[in-house]
Amino acid sequence: MSYQFFFIVLISCITLTKSNVLPCNTNDQIALSKFKDGIYLDTSGRLEKWSGKNCCIWEGITCDNATGRVTEINLPGSISTEQTPLQTQMKGEVSPSITLLSSLEVLNLGGQISLSGNIPEFIGNLTKLRKLHLYGNNMTGRIPESIGNLSNLEEIQLQENRFDGSIPNSIGSLKNLQRLNLYSNKLSGSIPESVSGLTRLVGLDLHQNFLNGSVPENIGELKSLTNLDLSDNQLTGEIPASVSNLTAISVAYFDSNYLEGEIPFPVNPTDMPSLGFLRLQNNSLTGSIPLSFGFLSSLQRVSLSDNKLEGPIPESFGKLSQLQELYIDGNNLSGSIPKSFGNLTRLMDFTASRNMIENPLPREISSINNLETIDLSFNRLELDTIPDWLAEMPSISRIYLADCGIKGEFPISLNSTQGSLLELDLSSNSLTGSIPAWIEKHTTLYLLNLSRNSLSSDIPKTITSLQNMGILDLHSNNLTGSVQVVFEMGTGFQGGSLTHIDLSDNKFSAGHENIGIGPQIGIQHLNVSHNSLGKSLPDSIGKLQSLETLDFSYNEFESTLPTSLAGASSLEVLKMRNNNLTGEIPTDYLKLSKLNELDLSDNLLAGKIPDGEPFSSFPVSSYSGNKGLCGKPLPSCKV
Repeated sequence: MSYQFFFIVLISCITLTKSNVLPCNTNDQIALSKFKDGIYLDTSGRLEKWSGKNCCIWEGITCDNATGRVTEINLPGSISTEQTPLQTQMKGEVSPSITLLSSLEVLNLGGQISLSGNIPEFIGNLTKLRKLHLYGNNMTGRIPESIGNLSNLEEIQLQENRFDGSIPNSIGSLKNLQRLNLYSNKLSGSIPESVSGLTRLVGLDLHQNFLNGSVPENIGELKSLTNLDLSDNQLTGEIPASVSNLTAISVAYFDSNYLEGEIPFPVNPTDMPSLGFLRLQNNSLTGSIPLSFGFLSSLQRVSLSDNKLEGPIPESFGKLSQLQELYIDGNNLSGSIPKSFGNLTRLMDFTASRNMIENPLPREISSINNLETIDLSFNRLELDTIPDWLAEMPSISRIYLADCGIKGEFPISLNSTQGSLLELDLSSNSLTGSIPAWIEKHTTLYLLNLSRNSLSSDIPKTITSLQNMGILDLHSNNLTGSVQVVFEMGTGFQGGSLTHIDLSDNKFSAGHENIGIGPQIGIQHLNVSHNSLGKSLPDSIGKLQSLETLDFSYNEFESTLPTSLAGASSLEVLKMRNNNLTGEIPTDYLKLSKLNELDLSDNLLAGKIPDGEPFSSFPVSSYSGNKGLCGKPLPSCKV
């Protein structure tokens, strides 16, 4: 009897629950049906389930329980599953019918990568809308001026589309707006001054557009701003003085624009106390770095790279106790690095290459125990050698000192580095002697660039111990012996790790053996030009299926072209100029469909050039100096 009573109660509850679900508004259902009609493909299958008279129970739709009006459309392209996120797509256009959903608060169609069409002109009718998410689609056209009617709007996410035209001035009417993301579009014109009235704005991201003009003069009125990104545009003028009033800002990006003029930073220690990220790189900023820079006490990352800044690096940098990354490369900065840098105990990355910085290099830098990367390349340091204290820094892993006046034997200080060295660039110096055998100690080394020096002797066999090496650049030295040792790197490890090898412009010879390429099947760029390798081209070259560029020019090779090279299916550039290659160009080379640059000139090749793309489309210069070749683009072969 009790079970029967329980069953009756359960049925009653289900019936009561269903009866409390109001049917959706008729006009809303018509509007959603028209939206569905505008989509001809939905790989998620959600729209296929839109059936029946009650749209409030359709997947992705939320209604107001009291009125039955549609309040949310949530149909993002990325769907979370129990296993992994599922990326779906819709094809079609956004129907203007959605503007009839007058109670709509959330419209989320973000990440529907194939969704096209325009934002409906009358989007402003949706006066209750709080969130507009149409990011990551393929939408075009202008942002309608009527968007300024959406007084309740809190978020606009229109990034990563193809919207063009200007940012509507009416956007300044959205007093509740907290996030405005319009980056990665084709927007042009100036940033509306009205943006300065969005006092609740937390994030403003307009990077990677075609915006011009200046940064709005009163942008400093955005007191709540934590993220400002105006990079990759065509902005001009100075950074407005009002920026110093952004007392709550934590991220400021102005990089990759064309801003001009000096940086008018604050002299008041109370200005911008929360500024954590400042990026001004890739502009045309002039003048010196302000002495007051050190008052920005919360800075963690600073990039002033690739501008026209000049003068000394301010001593006040030493007050930036929270600083972790500093990039000031590509300017005209002069003088020495301040001793106060020793106070930057949290600094991990310091890049100051391509300036006019001079000696002395302060020993105080050795106090920065967290420093991992230092790049002082292409300055006027004239170091003569690497200071012992630099090599002994406990965390140092990347040292870039190209063109810093280093002379003599390979720096012995590098024999006793404390950290795990990952990258070492000593190119464009005056190093002499040999590459030391103790280089094998640096088993974590990924990049080694010793190009443009005067190193001589053979490559030490111990280099084969560097199993993690990915980039090896030794070009333009006086190195001798066999290159075979390089191709033995990675033995015992499947495929090895080398992707880039440049041994060009040296004095390597073939010796008594031909080149054999062993386990290095991951090589993408290989250049051994301007040596005397002679004998045969390695038939094993065809194993390099990842190979993109190959240059064996000027080597006195005397063999035929290896047919196996047709297996290098990723090859884009092939240069074999000025050798003694004989025979025909293998017809199998027609499989090299990605080849876009070819130079086989000045050899002894003969026969018909393979008939077809890409070989028939290369210029005559690709084959000149081979008297026996014929066929398109050269004259036809004689019958």
